[in-house]
Amino acid sequence: MQFLSNLFPSKTTASFKKEVENVISIRIKNVVLYQIALSHRSVKETPDANNERLEYLGDAVLSSIVADYLFKRYPNKDEGFLTEMRSKMVNRQQLNDIAVKMGFKQLMIYNKLDNTLRNSQIFGNTLEAIIGAIYLDKGYTKTRSWVFNQVVIPHMFVDALEGIDINLKNKLIGWANKNNKNLVFDFVEEKREGARKVFTINIVVDTEIISSGKAFSKKDASLIATQTAIDKLAL
Repeated sequence: MQFLSNLFPSKTTASFKKEVENVISIRIKNVVLYQIALSHRSVKETPDANNERLEYLGDAVLSSIVADYLFKRYPNKDEGFLTEMRSKMVNRQQLNDIAVKMGFKQLMIYNKLDNTLRNSQIFGNTLEAIIGAIYLDKGYTKTRSWVFNQVVIPHMFVDALEGIDINLKNKLIGWANKNNKNLVFDFVEEKREGARKVFTINIVVDTEIISSGKAFSKKDASLIATQTAIDKLAL
């Protein structure tokens, strides 16, 4: 198979298939889908060969599955709560951490000479691409089951996520107070992208911007900025 030999020169189709199945714990049929899902644009530039199209599809499928799960889990919660919880469950950093824990960093093919990619969020994007591949390979019902059993239950602790915004901010504020730092959540801009508004919030310590968050709501932008700041400060 030419595609496989170009990207995975030391692997046969059978060995690649087995390696992927060991990580995702599901039998696969269309091997090429998973080869594409694991190929970053830094090694394959054309849309039909890298994982960006599958990432787009997987993002939509994952969002749908999580929305359905939350709708049924919280029958008495309003739209605002459900939207916030979904954002917490599928935010970039969370998906990236899950992808690394699941082993996709080792499977993925990307330009390892580019140091910026090693610590980036491309692995979370790859998880979404894998979800897209499973959806095309196995259908929605099996994809929903896989997401629930392999991603949501073992990695997304929903009860803890309910209070994560308050807990993270309290941790950051506590650090600032303890170290006599002036902490400011600075609303930078509100910009329209297509039909939706995107909000940007910076976290400023004394006079230094230590993190920034962008999202479709101020609350989610603040959460992303807070998580980034906590990671940067190693709190």
